[in-house]
Amino acid sequence: MRPQVLLLDEVTSALDPELVAGVLDVLRDIARTTDITMLCVTHEMNFARDISDRVLMFDSGHVIEAGPPDQIFHDPQQQRTRDFLNTVL
Repeated sequence: MRPQVLLLDEVTSALDPELVAGVLDVLRDIARTTDITMLCVTHEMNFARDISDRVLMFDSGHVIEAGPPDQIFHDPQQQRTRDFLNTVL
């Protein structure tokens, strides 16, 4: 298979903690070595920051903030984004 897009919805949420790093490493390798677009829904913020070209923050089903990872993780414009990142990072 040679997909153009991978849709990934919380791919690590049901895994044993010991397996999470391995799955994230595989996804990092795909991001580095292919031109496959990945749309990832995740709570793994370090992973999202490391591999993303663009990050979207959702709250109650609505996009409240979108931008490059550096902006979202280092200078979020929305208080909800700041609160979330302060809790999980």
